[in-house]
This record gives sequence, structure tokens and C-alpha cells, in this order.
Amino acid sequence: MPHQQACPGGRARFSLAPLALSISLALALGIAGCGGGSDEGNGRINGGLQTIGGVRLIGEQSIKTKTLFQSVEFGGISGIDRAPDGSYWAVSDERGGERGTPRFYQLAIDFDATAFKSVAITKMVYMKGPDGRDLSATTRTVDPEGIRYAPHGNLYISSEGSYTSPANFYQPFVRELKTDGSYVRSFETPAAFNYVDNATTGGRSNKLFEALAVTPEGAVFTANEDALVEDGPITTLGAGSVVRVVRLDPASTKATAQYAYRLPKIPVDKAPGGSFAPDNGLAELLAVSNHEFIAVERAFADGVGNTIRLTLATIEADTTDVRGLKSLVGAAYKPMKRELLLEMPIVYQGVKIDNLEGIAWGPRLANGHRTLVLVADNNFADSQVTQFMAFEVLPK
Repeated sequence: MPHQQACPGGRARFSLAPLALSISLALALGIAGCGGGSDEGNGRINGGLQTIGGVRLIGEQSIKTKTLFQSVEFGGISGIDRAPDGSYWAVSDERGGERGTPRFYQLAIDFDATAFKSVAITKMVYMKGPDGRDLSATTRTVDPEGIRYAPHGNLYISSEGSYTSPANFYQPFVRELKTDGSYVRSFETPAAFNYVDNATTGGRSNKLFEALAVTPEGAVFTANEDALVEDGPITTLGAGSVVRVVRLDPASTKATAQYAYRLPKIPVDKAPGGSFAPDNGLAELLAVSNHEFIAVERAFADGVGNTIRLTLATIEADTTDVRGLKSLVGAAYKPMKRELLLEMPIVYQGVKIDNLEGIAWGPRLANGHRTLVLVADNNFADSQVTQFMAFEVLPK
């Protein structure tokens, strides 16, 4: 179990005994070189063509539920990204009206090739709205899920919004904020993703802008977690679904393309007597190049646990831009290419997998290899933890 250590400057630090596990994969992932971005900061790939031959789990860390930082409960971490200074920004999915004001955090994460040493919470920042005031601490108005460091030093935040009834909802969004939480602007996300009635048209409650990515050229991508009403049923044990990956132009703030991504069926059913139906959704996207992404598919079965899949999602030259299709049901289109990279079942290599939702590039190791960091949303539940996992990316 983690234990808290005193740290300078009021930091809360948590450590576990190091865990090192090897994971072999049959991968052949091409990572295209690109210009712009900080290779050691935001993790975007620079340099020549490289292939991934596998990944190795360096270790894990966890922070207990009910851990307080500046008298506020830490948790609900749904997205993470690394800044050029080596720190990490992580967003909580606090909606307001539950455990305080919607917020994000700055973290210090320390690992090398031999061990995952520690995670330290260094800063908490409340998010502000267009009116300049903190978002509501007493009413559910947002559901922050994604966070990415912007090329110019601000942060992009995605929110699923909040739906209670046709007369009481707040729309999803992708916004730009400063690192002090102040509002800069909003992107013009397509109206097809807006809440209407949660039944006959539009977005489904808690199934919207979960994923967020920034490509080396600076384009912003987001996606709904599970299907829009028009695009058919959500995932089931018997069938998958289709979601839309949206390209947003940071210069105009407008949506410039949409691509279909097919989710597989739910892999595991809930336990007998489980309270919640099982689900599967697109939890996150991490840009590998301007057209390739590592996608995080997160499935949950109540009373059983989480299954996490990492896939390579690629926009090919002939992938269909589906902006003009009101419904994908029965439509002719070519979706993004999906290749399975890694599947982590309920307990994987001796590690119980929690609700992993966020992924970021980490620093290069001393041997020159790239790294990945994954983080779990603990749902503020006593039965869960905020789990961090670090991987070494092995060249082919």
C-alpha cells in the first residue's frame, strides 16, 4: 500500500516498492518524424522513422482515495499530459456539486528504466468560465475528461458536459485555458454532439468528449466515448459501436473533419448481482504523428473489473471524412484503421488494472527509449485508487 511522505513546499508524495514487469507485444508501429513540439516536453515524436517492437512495464504507483491536497480531495483523474518543463498536468472529472470546484493539477512524476519511484502533487488549479469566475462548486455544469498541453503554453480541456433532463443540461465543450485556470476561448464543436433529449437525437449522457489529442502540427482532436444516438446503439456484449473523431483547427476554432472509429464489443460481463451494466468506450487519444494515435479503450464490468486495450488508430489517405453523414447507420464509409497493440485484462502480469483513462508521453530514458504514462480515474471510490503506470517503449 502507498504511504505518504513529507515533501518540501507542501507537496504530498506517495511511494510504492518498485515493480518491473516485461510485456512482449507483436507490434510494428511506424512513428513518423515531425517538426515542431518538444520531444522531451509534450512527448511528440521528433526525428526519423522509428518502429515499436514492444513495451515494458517499468512499474506502478497509486494514490489512495480520500487523499487531501490543500484540504480538497484528490481523485477523478481522467486525463494527463507532460509539459516541456517535465511536469505533468492532470485533470479531475469533478463536475461541481460533489467534491468542490472543477479543477486540474500539476504533478511531479519520477521514474527511470529500473523503477517507478514516486508521484507528487505539486499544485491544484480551479477552472474558470468565460465570466472569469470559478466554475460552480455546488452545481454539476461540466465533466472534464481530457487535458493537453498546447504548443503556446496554455492547456486544452475537454468536457462531456452534464445531462439531467431535457430541461436541465450543460453542453460538452473543448476549451483553452491558461495554466492559472482562466478561460481563453472555446472551440466550435459540431452541434451533432450536443445534448437534446438523450434518447432520440444528439449526444448520450456521459458518453461525449472523453478523448483529447494534439498532433505535432498543432491540430486538436477529440471524440465521443460511445455512439451518438444517430449513429446507432452503444456497445454491448454482443456488438460494438462507432464513434466520431473530430479534428479541430486551433487557428479558426472550427471543426474541419470527422472520422469514424469502430469500438469492439464489451469483452466481459458484470458479476452476478452487479449493479451497473458493463460498458466499453474510447477513453483517450494520444498523438503519435499528424495522422496516427494511440487510443485507449476502457471496458468495465461491475464486480469484475477493467479491461484496457491500447490500439493504433490511423487516419489513412482514403479514410472517409464523415462530416456530411448525419447518421452512420447503414452508411458507406471507411473508418480509421484500428490495430490492437496491447490488451490488459482484469489482472495483468500480477497487477490489478484500475480504471485507466489517461495517457501521456513520458521522458526519454538514459538508453534513448521513449516512455508512456497511464493514469486511472478512481471515481472517488473507496474500492479504487488513482493508479499510475509507466512503460518503456522498446524499438524494433
